[in-house]
Amino acid sequence: MKNIALIGCGRISKNHFESIAALKDELKLIAVCDILEDRARESGEKYGVDWYTDYDKMLQRGDIDVVSVCTPSGLHPEHGILAAEKGINVISEKPMATKLEEADKLIQACDANHVQLFVVKQNRLNTTLQLLKKAIDKNRFGKIFVVQSNVFWQRPQSYYDMAKWRGTWEFDGGAFMNQASHYVDAICWLIGPVESVMAETATMARHIETDDTGSAIIKFRNGVIGSMNVTMLTYPKNFEGSITVIGEKGTVKIGGVAVNHIDKWEFEDYDDDDRMIQESNYNPPNIYGLGHLPYYKNVIATLNGDAEANTDGRSGRKSLEVILAIYKSAQTGRKVPLPLKL
Repeated sequence: MKNIALIGCGRISKNHFESIAALKDELKLIAVCDILEDRARESGEKYGVDWYTDYDKMLQRGDIDVVSVCTPSGLHPEHGILAAEKGINVISEKPMATKLEEADKLIQACDANHVQLFVVKQNRLNTTLQLLKKAIDKNRFGKIFVVQSNVFWQRPQSYYDMAKWRGTWEFDGGAFMNQASHYVDAICWLIGPVESVMAETATMARHIETDDTGSAIIKFRNGVIGSMNVTMLTYPKNFEGSITVIGEKGTVKIGGVAVNHIDKWEFEDYDDDDRMIQESNYNPPNIYGLGHLPYYKNVIATLNGDAEANTDGRSGRKSLEVILAIYKSAQTGRKVPLPLKL
């Protein structure tokens, strides 16, 4: 049994709390923390655990094995480092940071204190993407030519107005950094390392510092050409979160509102996996999908020494670097090669 605490009882924490509750035989929630007293108290009372508004005080308990960091993105490194320095394993929501230097500090702190760092990339564990990953690993596509992703969602101004940190460069990042980061991670996980990016981003309708819309062309080292189209201005609600892969022997589109439905699955040669298409489709309760539970199962297995982390700090850093390269390209009007020079 591992003891877990959570900091940041906002929007995404519900998925974490539900996953922890579902794994009650292996994971025990013992404390929650939020800078807003009402929110901390509400979560603490709901789950019958101690609640704090002082993170340092919570970390001094001495009985926490792992902490889930669900605070604003720009605070993930700071909160993760404080936990690591107490010898506590760290689960960081995405993105793990808004700056590459801060991500590196978090990785180094976890290394130095011999604790695990997990970065939440739960979309990889969606049944639909697992099936697509298997097809790629089996070389069913032959040579892959193109990968394409659309994130056509809706975030009204009221969403950004809910908290001062939303839509800021320091704490949040824009549509690519926040909402589309899972999709950047997914196509890099599926296709491989990125060679360069070119991008255009804009703030078209929301009163925020960051982007609400953008497009990127991603050149992969293996020659695949990728593209991403992202907007938070879709009328009237979330419409599509999709990934399409086109190769010499196959075409697949995983669509739906959040890569939850196989829209096209066609290959030159039959495979028994083809019978699993309908089974892999699902209706998620929200755009976060159903991946947090299997993600937590991997965390437990890793902490018990029975598995490797699905997404550790170095893996989580890769998609952050691509997103920052997208922003750099949009700001400079130039193609940006990777790795980025710090």
